[in-house]
Amino acid sequence: MDVQIVLAGAADPDELVELNDWLAGDPELRGRVTPRHAPPRPGTLGPLIELLLVAIGPGSTAAALGASLVTWIRGRRGQVSVIVTRPDGTTITLDAKRVRDLDTAALSAELNRIVTLLAEAERRAGTEEEPPPDDPEPPAHD
Repeated sequence: MDVQIVLAGAADPDELVELNDWLAGDPELRGRVTPRHAPPRPGTLGPLIELLLVAIGPGSTAAALGASLVTWIRGRRGQVSVIVTRPDGTTITLDAKRVRDLDTAALSAELNRIVTLLAEAERRAGTEEEPPPDDPEPPAHD
């Protein structure tokens, strides 16, 4: 199952390229991040990344993605926001200014919130990929 990541308020279209490179550099996310390109705009030399897809599955993907996003957004300047959308439509928004201003306790709480929301999607992915076994027939008694 994939979550979608877009940026809002980014002054530079390369911010999404930087986020893609950042996430792809995380050993726990390597191979799970796929950029989706928009058609080239008139007068440009090539397509732009319009969003990132991150494969969420059983394991520690949610924690790795949450920590990586928080670390990346804290280093941003300006009003950029990261918006993560789960397949069920639930969105998680990280605003650079708000996250930068959090103290240690509030930052920890924010990371826990993000990881909880992502882990819920991760658990759903695990149940979708592995359907529950059929109930075996009860053993016959002689």
